[in-house]
Amino acid sequence: MAGSIGGEGLASAGERRDGPLILTEDPDLLDDLLRLCAAAGAVPEVRHGPPRERGAWERAPMILVGDDAARGCRGVPRRTGVMLVGRIQGDPDDPGVWRRAVEIGADHVLRLPDSEAWLVDQIANAVEGVGRSALTVGVMGGRGGSGASTLACALAVTAARSGRRTMLVDGDPLGGGIDVVLGGEQSEGLRWPDFARSKGRLGGGALEGALPALHGLRVLSWDRDDQVIVPSQAMRSVLAAARRVGGVVVVDLPRWFDASVTEALAQLDIGLLVVPGELRAVAAAQRVSAAARVVLEDLRVIARGPYTAGLDEHWVAQALGLPLVGDLPTEAGLSSAQDGGVPPGGNPRGALARFCAAFWDLADAPARPDAVPAGPRGGGTS
Repeated sequence: MAGSIGGEGLASAGERRDGPLILTEDPDLLDDLLRLCAAAGAVPEVRHGPPRERGAWERAPMILVGDDAARGCRGVPRRTGVMLVGRIQGDPDDPGVWRRAVEIGADHVLRLPDSEAWLVDQIANAVEGVGRSALTVGVMGGRGGSGASTLACALAVTAARSGRRTMLVDGDPLGGGIDVVLGGEQSEGLRWPDFARSKGRLGGGALEGALPALHGLRVLSWDRDDQVIVPSQAMRSVLAAARRVGGVVVVDLPRWFDASVTEALAQLDIGLLVVPGELRAVAAAQRVSAAARVVLEDLRVIARGPYTAGLDEHWVAQALGLPLVGDLPTEAGLSSAQDGGVPPGGNPRGALARFCAAFWDLADAPARPDAVPAGPRGGGTS
């Protein structure tokens, strides 16, 4: 796909929400604040003084009071989200500035341009209504062909079917595109090449709206016509935006780690390592596990049969020194169902879907993510 989209471009591409209330008569400061609101994907309301309408001051998601307008805001109702903003000039420790901040009940005193990046984040948080971040789960294979991508798809499909807001992110550029597994390679929407040069903050809602919608979830996959290296800062921007949307984010990861994959690991709540029940697979998985655990605190194993004589899922977990999530079931007819348009986990009564549903039920416990117990076992074939 041609072109790319950076932080500001994507934020403006989606539906823009009501932004902060700006109070200033300083044209230079106003230009700066309008630019920062645009970077955050917000459309502000601009006034020279506090609004006279009842409740208007309280309703604004955030209020940016220019240093020039602070005197006129004395006596306004106290609330959170008020910031006194000015440009760097004179003495930054001028006690008069702090006195004016106290008079209007400001939470922060900001000086531009030093505070620009931080302020963009705060504006975006305010207009997006950031709440609980998404539970982010990464899936990787202990060796090639372990079925990690199939499990990642099944986890995402199952989460979406249960009503969870779900995003599936393909973190493996050599995997052929996870949208293919979902039968959506021709679907409209942006792919990784469009985000390769992203550096700043992406709007979470805009990211979600720009991606292909498949089986009730949003999917960020690779384009088969482009060979693109995604820098770590682009991975950071995309996953941070996905997490702010809330719900569930599933990341399909490769077995090798570069700066981009390391960044993805750093943003996970839980990592799942899929390991076939063979001695050679366990040996390979030990190396993957050792590399992943340098960054990822919570890594767990999902064993997959058939098992070499004398091995079972508990032996695999013990050999790796990882908590056991369960034994990944074998589901008869999975490949033929996929050829017919049914994705992994698409049959709600299938063994794979039941396994994934049990995992999400445990993962959504109040103490998540650090207290998700070892959980669902497989159960044969469907």
